[in-house]
Amino acid sequence: MTVIGKGQQLRADIIKQLYYRKALSLAAISKCTKKSLPVITAMVNTLIKEKYVIEQGLGPSTGGRRAQTFLLNPKKEKFIIAVAMDQFITRMAIYNFANEIVYPVRHLDLNIQDVHATERLMQFIDQNIAAFGLPKSHILGVGIGMPGFVNIREGINYSYLKTPDGTNLRGFLSTGLQLQVYIDNDSSLIALAELNFGMAVDKKDVLVINIGWGTGLGMVVNGSLYRGSSGYAGEFSHIPLSKTANLCSCGKVGCLEVDTSLLVMVSNAEKAIEGGSESIMRSLFKDESKHKADHFLDAVIMHDPLAVAILSDAAFQIGKGLATLIHILNPESIVLSGRGARAGKMLLPSIEQAINEFCIPRIAEKTTIILSNLLEDAELMASAGLVVEHSQFN
Repeated sequence: MTVIGKGQQLRADIIKQLYYRKALSLAAISKCTKKSLPVITAMVNTLIKEKYVIEQGLGPSTGGRRAQTFLLNPKKEKFIIAVAMDQFITRMAIYNFANEIVYPVRHLDLNIQDVHATERLMQFIDQNIAAFGLPKSHILGVGIGMPGFVNIREGINYSYLKTPDGTNLRGFLSTGLQLQVYIDNDSSLIALAELNFGMAVDKKDVLVINIGWGTGLGMVVNGSLYRGSSGYAGEFSHIPLSKTANLCSCGKVGCLEVDTSLLVMVSNAEKAIEGGSESIMRSLFKDESKHKADHFLDAVIMHDPLAVAILSDAAFQIGKGLATLIHILNPESIVLSGRGARAGKMLLPSIEQAINEFCIPRIAEKTTIILSNLLEDAELMASAGLVVEHSQFN
């Protein structure tokens, strides 16, 4: 690497540390980047002159002289497009350079199995950029989280979002939007969000469960996201634990997903209501302004007996799967995140019951189950972080 290359890399490293950790002293930046204090001081001064970084003020006292702290400049005209996709709903927000939302979250009903889904996604992003009145020269890039087998090196989603001309997805979107585009699996991004902003900060070995249309998993091993040899580690929802003959979206039977996804929970609720069960979901489901999964979670939060019973059955199966993972990976924590984690503490009793029933106590007692404080914001936050990770800030 050339001297210029090293300088560019150090710029990026300092900005990334401030992006994830907010305000830091020069000594803290030096420790995080493993560069000498004089080198860090010189580079931070350069970034201040270029208006990437500003002084915040003196940090808290640690017994000695209080250190000056620095943070990213929220007025720097650099913006990030963050997109979070699931099978049916796509969300988009625009973040400023200091990781603050400056353009509120917009939603698009989009079935990603539709043959025109990729073009509709591109139109949705472009329309919102135009509505915000943002010149593309001020945009660092577009980060997109999505379900499926995503090859981040090749920029391909082998499961969804095919391109009309057969080119790779990342390249097609980059060309069409005239912006740098980065894609990643949704559960991997949610794990990164928890690692950088949420309940897994400063933890070494953590499992992050993405409770949504499927039941995803992101694994933090020794403080970093573990992807496996080919990048597809974490297909938790396809562990063969179901005793039903229901066909999974992967084409197999017996997958955990057929008992635990929000789609299945909603389907079970509809069948029960049709069979005569009383529930507030009978009226909630008539409101088409929200997806039925959101109505289901609302019913759980309102302690609707039917919704709670259905959630508890699914949570027990999730806990059974987690017992297997605890035996294999011995994590310090398991974070329940994603859309379905909005059910909050209602998830815990059945998950803990299953772990107590199926897990060796000596191992289980070393793992804590934690509820995310990011919930459905996790994927958007990490999608924005995806851009920061790949930018050089020249």
